[in-house]
Amino acid sequence: VQLQASGGGLVQAGGSLRLSCADSKRTSNNNARGWFRQAPGKEREFVAAISWNSMSTTYADSVKGRFTISRDNAKSTVSLQMNSLKPEDTAVYYCATALRSTVSTAQREYRYWGQGTLVTVSS
Repeated sequence: VQLQASGGGLVQAGGSLRLSCADSKRTSNNNARGWFRQAPGKEREFVAAISWNSMSTTYADSVKGRFTISRDNAKSTVSLQMNSLKPEDTAVYYCATALRSTVSTAQREYRYWGQGTLVTVSS
């Protein structure tokens, strides 16, 4: 599995960004996929996850109602639409593929990781 994240950048508070993650080997379609983030000086944390068939999603409380995760198995991509961004959303965002088909918030459940894309939200 090779994951490539894109879409990060600099945005003002209140703005939006859309992250995308492509699986170049197209082996993630039967697996749950997720997004995590790591802010400067902090540990990596869970953001959002989606089941293999998109029937189930889960979000961190800090992003609920502002972020939306989706996937397109035909393209082997997973996306994260981020609205109403806040300075505290500033972080490197990582996409990941789980070893299971159902959603999980636990990093240990994710076997494959992308390289990360930086999101900076200015106040």
